[in-house]
Amino acid sequence: MVRLFATHRIRITSELEGLWDFEPWAGAARSFPDTYRYRLPVPGVWEMHPDFSSYRGQGVYHRSLHLHEWHNLRLQFGGVSHTADVYLDGVWQAHHYNAYTAFSTVMAKVAPGDHHLVVVVDNRFGPTSTLHVPNDYYTYGGLIRPVVLETVPELYVEALRFWPVLEATGWAADISVAVASLSEEARAFRIEARLGDQSLTLAQDRLAMADGVRWYTSRHRFSGIEAWSPEHPNLYDLELQLFFPEQSDPQDDLIERVGFRVVSTDSNRVQLNGQSVIFKGFNRHEDYPGVGSAIPFPLMVQDVELLRQMGANAVRTSHYPNDERFLDLCDAYGLLVWEEHHARGFDLAHMQRPGFIEQITASTEEMVLQHGNHPAIVIWGVFNECASDTDEGRVMYQDQIQRIRQLDPSRPVTYASHHRDRDRCWDLVDIVSFNLYPLWYTEETPEALFALARKWADAAGGKDKPMIISEMGADGFYGFRQELKGHGSEERQAEILQQDIAAVQHLGLAGMFIWQFADCRVSEARNWLFSRAMGQNSKGVLDRYRRPKLAYAAVKRGYRLSEQAVDNSPSR
Repeated sequence: MVRLFATHRIRITSELEGLWDFEPWAGAARSFPDTYRYRLPVPGVWEMHPDFSSYRGQGVYHRSLHLHEWHNLRLQFGGVSHTADVYLDGVWQAHHYNAYTAFSTVMAKVAPGDHHLVVVVDNRFGPTSTLHVPNDYYTYGGLIRPVVLETVPELYVEALRFWPVLEATGWAADISVAVASLSEEARAFRIEARLGDQSLTLAQDRLAMADGVRWYTSRHRFSGIEAWSPEHPNLYDLELQLFFPEQSDPQDDLIERVGFRVVSTDSNRVQLNGQSVIFKGFNRHEDYPGVGSAIPFPLMVQDVELLRQMGANAVRTSHYPNDERFLDLCDAYGLLVWEEHHARGFDLAHMQRPGFIEQITASTEEMVLQHGNHPAIVIWGVFNECASDTDEGRVMYQDQIQRIRQLDPSRPVTYASHHRDRDRCWDLVDIVSFNLYPLWYTEETPEALFALARKWADAAGGKDKPMIISEMGADGFYGFRQELKGHGSEERQAEILQQDIAAVQHLGLAGMFIWQFADCRVSEARNWLFSRAMGQNSKGVLDRYRRPKLAYAAVKRGYRLSEQAVDNSPSR
């Protein structure tokens, strides 16, 4: 997949960026248009085209491929919103649901010549989509993240997992490598790796197609390691190579960028490498005018720099896994990340819909398996503002939390709740997190409400656990300034956020994530969302174009950014 570093030196890869043929489509399943009237950029959202600015339906993307010789092809899709069916030369290859996680498909022994790649995309709301519904953010349509074409040998490296461990004698890591085979007969191989000046042997075996994807796990100890932290975001390239015994040159490879750090929770605090961390963060949506959720790299960098300018040290990927290039930036800049699966605002009836458990479980597992190597991710999150106040909901929360811990026991898990004293799941998590909007949706002062929330958590299984205010804020309409500080004015928003920040700091909580970094487009539906003025959530301290409101300076003061702050710019 497209990252901020080379992921392969041996495997041949090409990004399928550019103009693809496009046609809106309401035809029968597994049928395609005869002609394509449009050409759209990939990656991109179809809403950028004037004819599809609010289109909700199916669309067909097409492009041709030319091969000079026989190849095993592996197609990787960074994200398709929200449902994709992939075809090569009219033959179905893969199906995937969920815009915010990647998927791949392998096609063995594809002949030389011209081929036709078609992706049928669907962003409709309906019974087969339980995660994508009308919501307080917008579900765009299209191939929203990069598409990569790879050629792979008969045996190839499918994936890599890296979990750092701090032992009494120094740094170690549990490294797991997945190997896949396209060979009908078992073939011998070995996996060698290098990190810094240290060489490793990760696997040696025989594998055939019938064996499926096989994982190999081993622990390795390292010397001379410099830990990753926000102040010193040290990163290392972990380079894997696959060899066949009869050939001296490697036949496949995979490169991952990793960092060594450990996360723990104790005495109402989150610790990174044994040092307490206070989260000064923002909730951020992947949304920008003109490009929607397909944010190009320069705008990602701009967002990171704006976060740092305000003194933020953390970002929450509300409410879905983010583009891996943004996570790479967080790794490089030392920006802490709370990443969560894709679930927001679902009541119990919705969570009991057919297909919900299957779809949210896929979102959870894909998030952890695909993004678990990022040292910047220090918290996993589940089920924002869902049915944690019910016994039936508790069963679902427990299931997803256990799945995360089975896949990755190295990070704390939390969820953001708005149920106040009715929550029934605080005993299940490592961190207690409340979404509270004092002086905006309710009349309590921030300090009184946050202190009360601490008591609710203590009484419901959260005693002695770190507590984060995961959402707090107020609307502020860009350009609406008023001496009286009226509802929705920039002055009112700035004043509320100042009091929110001061309350978190005075109460000694583990941190806060302001709602939100920048305004974002929302679904227009005939419920409470329909009342969002201008079709957007306006609680950003920046507007959609990243123009600062008065709250920008207020947060900057509250987060105590100074000219003497350590410069965490990436060294490479």
